[in-house]
Amino acid sequence: MQTTLTSKAQITLPKGIRMLLQVEPGDKLDFVPQPDGRITVSKVSKASQASFASLRGLLPRPQRACSVEEMNQAVMEMVAQRHTESSAKSLPRLPKSGQKHARA
Repeated sequence: MQTTLTSKAQITLPKGIRMLLQVEPGDKLDFVPQPDGRITVSKVSKASQASFASLRGLLPRPQRACSVEEMNQAVMEMVAQRHTESSAKSLPRLPKSGQKHARA
């Protein structure tokens, strides 16, 4: 299907494309250039159209502001904790003292 670019840099999407994309007047479209020179077009979902401002108040306010150093320290502690947990899961369990090994 072909369409023509107007002097105002606008195009009319052919009816078949509008139906495939399930778009209506006012819907937003996303144009993504591909490495091979083609461009993909997709309908922007309503959820992704929500503005950043609409998210305000979604999370409770912290009791106090944290410094960058405090945030970095909290991240390091969480990484260390998760590393310790994942390492403990991957280690073989040794028998308790007084128990015999099961032989294969």
